[in-house]
Amino acid sequence: MMSRSYTNLLELASGNFPVMGREKERKRFPRVMTVPGNIVELDDEQANSVTSENPSSVAGDRMIIVSNLLPLKAKRRPDNKGWSFSWNEDSLILRVKDGFPEDMEVLYVGSLPVDVDPIEQDDVANYLLEKFKCVPAFLPPNLLAKYYHGFCKKQLWPLFHYMLPFSADHGGRFDRSMWEAYVSANKLFSQKVIEVLNPEDDFVWIHDYHLMVLPTFLRRRFVRLRMGFFLHSPFPSSEIYRSLPVREEILKALLNSDLIGFHTFDYARHFLSCCSRMLGLEYQSKRGYIGLDYYGRTVGIKIMPVGIHMGHIESVIRQADKELKVEELRRQFEGKTVLLGVDDMDIFKGINLKLLAMEQMLKQHPNWQGRAVLVQIANPSRGKGIDLEEIQNEIEESCKRINKELGRPGYEPIVFIHRPVSISERMAYYSIAECVVVTAVRDGMNLTPYEYIVCRQGVSGAEPGSELSGPKKSMLVVSEFIGCSPSLSGAIRVNPWNVEATAEAMNESISMADTEKELRHEKHYRYVSTHDVAFWSRSFLQDMERTCTDHFRKRCWGIGLGFGFRVVALDPNFRKLSIDDIVAAYSRAKSRAILLDYDGTLMPQNLIIKTPSAQVLSLLNRLCADPKNIVLMVSGRGRDSLSRWFLPCKKLGLAAEHGYFLRWPQHEEWETYGQSSEFGWMQMAEPVMKSYTEATDGSGIERKESALVWHYHDADPGFGFSQAKEMLDHLESVLANEPVAVKSGQFIVEVKPQGVSKGIVAEKVFTSMTENGKQADFVLCIGDDRSDEDMFELIGTAVSRRILSYNTEVFACTVGQKPSKAKYYLDDSSEVVAMLESLAEATDSPPVSSDEEADSSPRKIAYVSSFV
Repeated sequence: MMSRSYTNLLELASGNFPVMGREKERKRFPRVMTVPGNIVELDDEQANSVTSENPSSVAGDRMIIVSNLLPLKAKRRPDNKGWSFSWNEDSLILRVKDGFPEDMEVLYVGSLPVDVDPIEQDDVANYLLEKFKCVPAFLPPNLLAKYYHGFCKKQLWPLFHYMLPFSADHGGRFDRSMWEAYVSANKLFSQKVIEVLNPEDDFVWIHDYHLMVLPTFLRRRFVRLRMGFFLHSPFPSSEIYRSLPVREEILKALLNSDLIGFHTFDYARHFLSCCSRMLGLEYQSKRGYIGLDYYGRTVGIKIMPVGIHMGHIESVIRQADKELKVEELRRQFEGKTVLLGVDDMDIFKGINLKLLAMEQMLKQHPNWQGRAVLVQIANPSRGKGIDLEEIQNEIEESCKRINKELGRPGYEPIVFIHRPVSISERMAYYSIAECVVVTAVRDGMNLTPYEYIVCRQGVSGAEPGSELSGPKKSMLVVSEFIGCSPSLSGAIRVNPWNVEATAEAMNESISMADTEKELRHEKHYRYVSTHDVAFWSRSFLQDMERTCTDHFRKRCWGIGLGFGFRVVALDPNFRKLSIDDIVAAYSRAKSRAILLDYDGTLMPQNLIIKTPSAQVLSLLNRLCADPKNIVLMVSGRGRDSLSRWFLPCKKLGLAAEHGYFLRWPQHEEWETYGQSSEFGWMQMAEPVMKSYTEATDGSGIERKESALVWHYHDADPGFGFSQAKEMLDHLESVLANEPVAVKSGQFIVEVKPQGVSKGIVAEKVFTSMTENGKQADFVLCIGDDRSDEDMFELIGTAVSRRILSYNTEVFACTVGQKPSKAKYYLDDSSEVVAMLESLAEATDSPPVSSDEEADSSPRKIAYVSSFV
């Protein structure tokens, strides 16, 4: 199976996924299957999709945590026969389970930090599942190189840290073979998840940018799987992210999750902006929760910075005390004020900026020369980072220069440690440091300040005055570009690019009075101790449960191919209109009301020329010829356009401008149904709209007889939305005393008279039929946009309001499979026309003669509409 998935990389990356799970292979792990759900057959792979509408037969939930690396350490046994495994106590992923209920089983899926020979993989996999509940994904070395060291580290990681590949040697240019490897690796991870997945009861929590397309692979197989994703790195602004050639594929894959988590509001805001600009999606905040509307599903957006594991940190502090590391460091730096930096060795940590700031501080405040020391620990890079050698040489040269210029016998202002430092040794350094300085130019979360705060607090229950009790004071200088910065309100925040300001912040931090340091430390410790990793994971699980509960109230369909795959969630009663059912009901009926929208319903939206075809005109004439039928065209267009287009249809009723003007069937005169015929308000509203049009490139005003519409479909989505929101408030204020309604729609703001809507038109038609003794026993109402929802809403309450009888057969139908107040849908305008043809064939009236049809052929009208 691996060979096939790897050789078809191009097919994978283009979105034509091979069907997962169809190849015959021996399942390595037992898989518990529950009562089968509804099988929805929509494409070749979707035939295998399982929904979760049936109640589970297995008690208890399970969490499957998927990450690039398993929280394990591995090394060869001394005899070179087999492997020795142990938990990686420093792994954040391992600590996530502390926030889950005690009876929740946790499984881990990920790769190993070592290369296991293929002949050993089965034995290792079975051992890890049994002993550690870990499911390893074995990536071939050539795939790993392109997936991890290639696409992850040379494309996503730099881009997410705001580094654009302006030249071939400055960042990695996009390489499609690396993207193909990334897709293939994500598919392999999905297969490992599926091997142990029970879709009825399991939660799946995916971590970080290595697995951003994994949600699509899992969602294609299990439409209603409970699935969350958390990004541990920054998410860049839309201006940066939009440069990624596969930007839509990754966004759409992430949106197949139920909940997407970010460390800070900035990261979430950037993601939402990308969804708005590139996918045209809207989001809203309701009761404190941010939701992104995506094909009927509200994808939750979670903002919650991760925390640390208090118990683990305290145990390491005890270990450092036993090893006498703190005492040793106190002797080494006796009489010195220690500032500490702990960073990974990469170009985004701003280590050299920190060294320059230390140099500036010593020059500006010479009283610290001989007394202040910056200890910089640089952890070796975990991957083959970009420009790693260059940045390392630059740091070493700065250290030598500063120590030579400002140092003296027995004193070096910079102590640079570039080697692996154990966590207990790191805690010892925290214990003696007066201030921790973090000057990363961009970083996801960075838990170094949190660890420092806990270490300075000491171990709970320790005797006062002992090494374990801690000084109970701390100072932080942190970059405003790191994820933990918003949480640390007592820290001194700096722009690390401003070396002089950072130097002053460092001086302030070590010069501050102890009482102030203690107050700031107390404030930080209170936050860090209550917002630990267990709090983070518990909160994420609760939000995932809440979001999934909302999704499970709806029926879900999976549609689309490749990375265009998405789940459409609809009301349980919403289904495709059956032609046979509506024809049967039509044939039984004695009094029928047929209400039709035009643009997007009888005429495709993407056509510029909107003149109705001869087929549509003939079809309308055949329906109108039946004396049992009342047929009305209900449109937002002006009455002049509708009059010209439908001149051959003498018996067709017309409602223009959403019902402000109404021409009843077989009548020549238009009637006005607005509450007011005074349009003085236009002179007030139009100047407001003009001012926004001049300031918003890509917007325009459509003037109707009864309404003004401001369109911003071609404007910048973010700016257009902001302008529309401001204009709405402005117009509501200006027109507060006028008999008009100001409404926003999809890329429009409309001002129209009160009491005008398509729903009012439907009500007038039904009421008129009842008053004439012909109450409708068959209703067909069909449309495609928001204005048509007013008709669907009216029909939903018509029986209770006695406008329609309980025996009326109602077919409210929307065009397109999307959330709607209608109960039925048809896919497009061609299906609408085909359905109306079937009704026309079933009519009781004789068909229209060929001569009559010739007379009713449409006039050739050259008409191009600028607005739909």
